[in-house]
This record gives sequence, C-alpha cells and structure tokens, in this order.
Amino acid sequence: MTEMTRRNATPATSAPAPTRGRRGERVAEILFVVPAALAIAVLFGYPVAKNLVMSFQDYSLRTFFTGEAPWVGLRNFAAVVDDAVFSRAVVNTVVFTAGSIVGQFVIGLALAVFFHRAFPLNRLVRALFLLPWLIPLIVGSAAWRAILDQDSGILNVLLQRVGVIDSPVPWLTSPEVALVTVILVNIWLGVPFNLTLLYSGLQDIPTELYEAGALDGATGWKAFRHITWPNLREVVAIVLMLGVIYTLKVIDIILGLTGGGPANATETIATQSYERSFVEFAFGEGAALSNILIAISLAFAVVYLRATRRRIHD
Repeated sequence: MTEMTRRNATPATSAPAPTRGRRGERVAEILFVVPAALAIAVLFGYPVAKNLVMSFQDYSLRTFFTGEAPWVGLRNFAAVVDDAVFSRAVVNTVVFTAGSIVGQFVIGLALAVFFHRAFPLNRLVRALFLLPWLIPLIVGSAAWRAILDQDSGILNVLLQRVGVIDSPVPWLTSPEVALVTVILVNIWLGVPFNLTLLYSGLQDIPTELYEAGALDGATGWKAFRHITWPNLREVVAIVLMLGVIYTLKVIDIILGLTGGGPANATETIATQSYERSFVEFAFGEGAALSNILIAISLAFAVVYLRATRRRIHD
C-alpha cells in the first residue's frame, strides 16, 4: 500500500476537543451556579423535605423533649381530612382565592391601562397605589380591623352618616359577611402587585402596533382586544399563577382580622395548618395540611402553565 493510499484510508478525526480556555470558562460558570444551588437546597429544599417527613410522623411538643417522632404513615392526613372543619376550610380557601384573584386582577389591569396613558402627576398617583404593598401586613390588618369595627369603626360611622345603612354592619363578626370582608381587604393588598406587573407588560408593547391598528380602525376596546390582550398574555399567565400560589397561603391577613372565625367562616387550609402546628402543637397534622396546600399549588401551576402555553402557541 502506497503512502497516499494509507493517508486516504486514515479515518476522519473527530471534532477538536474544547480548548483549555473554554474548559476554564465552563468550570467558572459551574462555580458561579454552585453557591446558588446550595442556597436553594438548604433554604428551600431541606424545609420542604423536613415538612414532608414530619407529615408522616407523630411529631408533637413531646418530640422536642424526647427526640422521638414515631412513624404513623398516613394517619395525620386521615385525621385532618376527617375533621369536620376541613371541608369548610377547603370551600373557604376556594372562595377566598377565586374572589381575591378576580378582584385583584380586574382592578389591577384597569389601573394599569389607565396609567399607561400620559397625564399630569401620573407617576405620583401611581406611586400612591403602591402604599398597600409597602405597609407591613400585620400593620395593615390592624388598621383595617379598627376601620371595620362594628361599634367604633370609621366605615360604619361614615356609612350611617351618609344614610347608606341604618345600623352598624358586623363586618368581622358575622359568619355571612366576614369572608367577603376578608376577601375585600386582600384585594386591597394585592392590587399593587397586579398593577406593577401588568403595567410593566404594557410598557413592553410597541407603540407602532397601536399606530398601525389605528389606521385600520382598531381603537379603544378593539385595540385592547386585538393588540393589548394578545401581547399581554404571557404576563397575565405569570400574574395569575403567582397570585393564586400566594393567595392560597395567605394567613396573616385572616389571623389579624378574624382569626379564622366567626364560627370558622374564614377558616382556610393555611390557617388550619397554623392552628394545628402552633396552637394545638400537633406539628405532624399541621405539616400534612401544608403538604396538601403545596400539592394544590403545584397542580394548579402545572395545569395552568400547560394550558397557557398551548393557547399562546395556537
């Protein structure tokens, strides 16, 4: 075999291996990610895993002294589900979440569209709408509790003076009214979050689309329907998903206003988990309730994101 034949018979070499510089960059990228991954694992992963394990144990106040937490399997889940309050808490959680999300989103979107237009003092008025978001939740709930007090609350006094009501309304002490009141207060608290994200989404829509649409007669409601809403869908999906997940675990506003009462009228899965853990010291049952809440949140997030992705691609 000649030299030229041997050369032609030599198999093609593979792509050159990454240079030392590229390998160094890759190692540097990994080193930058490692601290964040460790922080997530320690600050998020471990508590979730510990909570999951506790839900299968007889973890009570005695455990802190003896160190013993016997494995009980699904007994904690069975105990909380069989409780008569659980069914009421599930219904209240659904109503509270749905009412809060609808109110926060509709008002937030309306305000975002309103502030998207240029007018004097736009920035100042928009900044004032962020105040509920900046006030600590315990302070906000205490303020609303004073405002909604049946006997001395300023709301009842004002409504009576203008002739809207004849007698004080038991905003926080009536089983028929308390849940609606808590929903309204939570809407007040969540509007700034919706306003901020939706306003940012509106800012990213090119003005050229509105100018082109105006030439075809797409103004006002038509412009919102055919230009604003299609370009805002991705932001809307994020706002609704985060809103539902956050609202499902709301506890401070409810505890600050009604404490879950009256007659369990404002009891939710989140408040029931708190009471089992830090009032009754049945930490295993409280962990079981919180895991049910986590499962509901994850299920909603997966279903909603898949549906939204399919709708956007279609």
